[in-house]
Amino acid sequence: MATWAVMGVFGLLAGCTVAVPLPPKALEMNRLGAAALGAGDLATAEARLALAIEYSPKFTEAWVNLGLLELRRGDLAQARKDLTHARSLNPDLPTPHHALGLLDEQTSRPKQAEANYRAALAVNPGFAPARANLGRMLFASGRHDEAREQFLRLTEVAPDALEGWLGLVESFVRLGRERDADITTGRARRRFGNRSEVVLLVARQLLRRGAFGEAEAILSPLTAEDDPVRSATAWAWVAVARLGLGHMDDAASAAHEALEEQATDPVARFVLLQIASRDPRESLAAF
Repeated sequence: MATWAVMGVFGLLAGCTVAVPLPPKALEMNRLGAAALGAGDLATAEARLALAIEYSPKFTEAWVNLGLLELRRGDLAQARKDLTHARSLNPDLPTPHHALGLLDEQTSRPKQAEANYRAALAVNPGFAPARANLGRMLFASGRHDEAREQFLRLTEVAPDALEGWLGLVESFVRLGRERDADITTGRARRRFGNRSEVVLLVARQLLRRGAFGEAEAILSPLTAEDDPVRSATAWAWVAVARLGLGHMDDAASAAHEALEEQATDPVARFVLLQIASRDPRESLAAF
């Protein structure tokens, strides 16, 4: 029941890390193109990135951004062509490898995606987006100790990126290392305060200890958040708390609130399945 999101999904490149000086106009057009792409204005982004490449045909980062634009647009063949070209221009940058990993994930090629994320990290171990996405993939495939290792490294190279801390706690929980999960949750709370993602970690910590009432109390304010995903997640865990208290009708009501916000929420669906079973509380260990 992981709670973190993909970090740096597109990793738009606004600057330049190559040694050869680039024309100022190429740098400017790439920066503006990355901004337009980040805002979802694909037509403007395409024009600006094309200009950046026209000013400097071997501008690797502009080619990466162009490939990411095609990935966003759904033209996967052109995205692969652009990103492969970017990698050929400068394989010593992490960004082309990382972007190819994103493309491989989108085209259901997990082995190739993992290889590309590792290639990005071989070039630059501090490149946080590749580290985060590699950890997420390892976790999703059940390789929890390998995922733990990647998230632990992420907390070192990018300590202000919450994704690393969330992934590390999730990995410790799956490995049955509750004490380490508690310690890491405490460190995350000291660093990030009462951010909703951290409050969810604390609530789940309470749920695993059977402190269902306490968990519901700290989750309740999150159900009023404007973000529907966060609100749905909070409602789903409230449903778990009520399930633990044996309040089946209230648990079902909370689960339905979650599903109104996010129809595919897995925790809410799990709760409703457990309510329909003979002894729903016996499955609370899954959390």
